[in-house]
Amino acid sequence: MDINHYVAQYGYAALVIGSLAEGETITLLGGVAAHQGVLKFPLVVLSVALGGMIGDQLLYLLGRRFGGKILRRFSRHQAKINDAQKMIQRRPYLFVVGTRFMYGFRVIGPLLIGASHLPPKIFLPLNILGALVWALIFTTLGYAGGEVIAPWLHNLDQHIKHWIWLVLVIVLVVGARWWLKKRSSKKTAR
Repeated sequence: MDINHYVAQYGYAALVIGSLAEGETITLLGGVAAHQGVLKFPLVVLSVALGGMIGDQLLYLLGRRFGGKILRRFSRHQAKINDAQKMIQRRPYLFVVGTRFMYGFRVIGPLLIGASHLPPKIFLPLNILGALVWALIFTTLGYAGGEVIAPWLHNLDQHIKHWIWLVLVIVLVVGARWWLKKRSSKKTAR
């Protein structure tokens, strides 16, 4: 079984699927694969941008259709939801593109945008732009990180062996300490 063969054959589809929601990790790994020459950098960027764009578009449409019902379930966060919707109305361009980069807003952001009834003719081009910028940044970070990660991955089996030995030693030390404490407490109880 050659893992590079499977990554090369199914990698782009996996990137699209993996980046539908919270795809930063998948995107970074795609960049690492591009660095190693298993995948092509431009196709990685396009794949993760496509997945991110589709995922956000679906969440936006869900927000437009069922946004009121969905957001009512979060009544204890209503003040934050109202603040976000005011921000969407004031700066829709910045909010749509920036939602991808806001921690905790990657999934709820497009729902809020859809529920705020931002027109699709504004959301769609901004969604595409945001997806491309996001994909380019995170794929590039993964590609650059490949410089650091690639040598480590080549020696992965050695690293795993070292970690297994380390875990075994820690378990033995903790087990011996526990056994000695238990033995000592039995002697004091007598």
